[in-house]
Amino acid sequence: MAELVAELARRLVDEPGAVRVEEVEEEDGTLVLRLHVAEADIGKVIGRQGRLARALRTVVRASAARRSGRTLLEIVE
Repeated sequence: MAELVAELARRLVDEPGAVRVEEVEEEDGTLVLRLHVAEADIGKVIGRQGRLARALRTVVRASAARRSGRTLLEIVE
């Protein structure tokens, strides 16, 4: 799933080499995907009024349907 998010993000940004996804499992079993992009590309990943960010989170939730726990996407610099 992290690879899917990274590939989608690479297609949206100007600096695809700066894109990386970190997987962190929290104590309650929640899997958090932290999407790191260049500072200049934050707006491109979030989109107007957060539309792209919502779409990416929807893809993550749909992909995680087989997983027996919550999966979240965080966008960080």
